[in-house]
Amino acid sequence: MAAATGASISLRSGPPQLHQNLATSSIYGSRLVSLNASGRSSLSFRSTPQSVRLQVSCAAKKETVEKVCGIVKKQLALGDDQELSAESKFSDLGADSLDTIVMGLEEAFDISVEEDSAQSITTVQEAADLIEDLIEKKA
Repeated sequence: MAAATGASISLRSGPPQLHQNLATSSIYGSRLVSLNASGRSSLSFRSTPQSVRLQVSCAAKKETVEKVCGIVKKQLALGDDQELSAESKFSDLGADSLDTIVMGLEEAFDISVEEDSAQSITTVQEAADLIEDLIEKKA
């Protein structure tokens, strides 16, 4: 069984121009690395002999996702029986345009969404992540 010869992991927070290092660690021949990021839950990575694609994502808070679901239901006039989740795609919900959804989100969260950012969101989770990023930038 082969060991990792060398790898580096760096976690960052915030918009690209304000990146903060939360934790950095290097792997040299070890099989397990745990990182603790300033009071957040520990992250563990296990090295394997095959190529592995690693993606670390900081998802929006549950409350934000739930609020976005409610706004989307209202803007698209969906019934109470229509189930929405973070993975719900706007195109699957019958949204011809994101304009009304984005306007509802801007009003509810007191934010302004740039045109290019609005065009890049396709799911409830992406909308919630964008909202939290914009709120953090305002603070």
